[in-house]
Amino acid sequence: MTRKITTGDGRTIEVECLSCAITSGLIEPTGGVIIETKHFHAHQDIAYPISGLVIVASKRHIYSLDELTKDELIEYISLVQEIRRAQRRELGIEQVYYFYNEDTTHHFHLWMVPRYSWMNEFGRSVESLRPVLLHAKNKMNNKEHLHNVLESIELLRNALKNYRG
Repeated sequence: MTRKITTGDGRTIEVECLSCAITSGLIEPTGGVIIETKHFHAHQDIAYPISGLVIVASKRHIYSLDELTKDELIEYISLVQEIRRAQRRELGIEQVYYFYNEDTTHHFHLWMVPRYSWMNEFGRSVESLRPVLLHAKNKMNNKEHLHNVLESIELLRNALKNYRG
């Protein structure tokens, strides 16, 4: 079953599994790849123009954390930690929501959603995430925010270019 998705930069795409399409290179995420390792692919979320919002997706089509092999798990934790360090160092992001769910329509991925002061109007708990994301999708899809997102992607990409796991 295919799904229709509108990206943060205005493209409309139809895919069965968005994560598979991105990690295999069939779809270029907004701003391109931030970092790619043997088992994972990190990129800006394509629907929500929030600077520093990183998706870490497994290259293998799985749905659950317990499906990761030992090597994948070690790489995953190390990669997420390194991305988080880069978010703090390069983008000044002091807090991040980590969100992962197993009832997704596409496969295993972690959302690393930065916390910015503009988000305060939506609350400070995990319940604020959905309204924040919808606000970004509906109110921030413009050239100014896209420019900021693309700058953040480049800063993260450069900070992570020497990462070896």
